Amino acid sequence: MIVFPAIDIRDGQCVRLIQGRADQQTVYYQDPVEVAKLWEKQGAKYLHVIDLNGAFGQSNLNRAVITEIVRTLNIPIQVGGGVRSLEDAKALLDCGVNRVILGTAAIKNPSLLEELLVLYKEKIVVSLDCLDGFIQVEGWVDGSTVDAFEFAQTLKHKGVKTIVYTDISKDGMLQGPNFEQLSQIQKSGLDVIASGGVSSIDDALKIKEMGIYGAIVGKALYEKKIDLKELLEVVC
Repeated sequence: MIVFPAIDIRDGQCVRLIQGRADQQTVYYQDPVEVAKLWEKQGAKYLHVIDLNGAFGQSNLNRAVITEIVRTLNIPIQVGGGVRSLEDAKALLDCGVNRVILGTAAIKNPSLLEELLVLYKEKIVVSLDCLDGFIQVEGWVDGSTVDAFEFAQTLKHKGVKTIVYTDISKDGMLQGPNFEQLSQIQKSGLDVIASGGVSSIDDALKIKEMGIYGAIVGKALYEKKIDLKELLEVVC
């Protein structure tokens, strides 16, 4: 299983939100590049970076920071947040990002997803941000009637290989993942990266035992509930 330390960037700083709410923000580090270097030094093999300004509709505010992370590190990075056009995806991949994550655009603009899959294949990841089994869009602000499992099956049919599955009710809460929903979404046959609620090494071990491809760890690292080095020794 791959462990993805999460770096959420807003206004150039490393922050964490609670349940994706912009008014529930904690700044952990002023410099996301330093955090990225720290996670790499502690043994991370892959990073998960989200441009929160982009997710909330403010494009390109953090592009320079993301580019610097890519330039500085020797491990692969996947980036999401505000990728809503071919140009957005191309710009990130051209600067050295390994995988680009589509969220809202994958639902609202299926032709864009199809075009990106033709051009970039496995470099395109789709994020399913869910509440009660239904996908949320526009930085988790708006709901939808799209069933997560049905949509995951559609994605597989289109040629998507990897998804990030986030249970919004668990995100930033340090209360453990929604294992029931994870088990259901895994039946799609996609490579699932679990996100939201991982608060202990035991949580990560349970995800690994389910045969899930990867797990994103965020707040638990920043609140020092999990030591990354120890986590990697146990689950990887």
